[in-house]
Amino acid sequence: MMPLSFAEAGQTQIIKRIGGSPEVKKHLEDLGFHVGGEVSVVNALNGNLIVNVKDCRVAVSKELANKIMI
Repeated sequence: MMPLSFAEAGQTQIIKRIGGSPEVKKHLEDLGFHVGGEVSVVNALNGNLIVNVKDCRVAVSKELANKIMI
């Protein structure tokens, strides 16, 4: 298991755990990140990520990406 921020671009990954405070978890769930869901990194810029989740592209900061374990 590793943070999403370490994933290679273009490879589909399965979310295994979401960490952080209840507010952070709720925010990530609202963006479409759910345990068991698929996610893939499109691009990484200065540690921040653009990811595909539920057929949408979402930008997440490095701090949030580190709370999503794949």
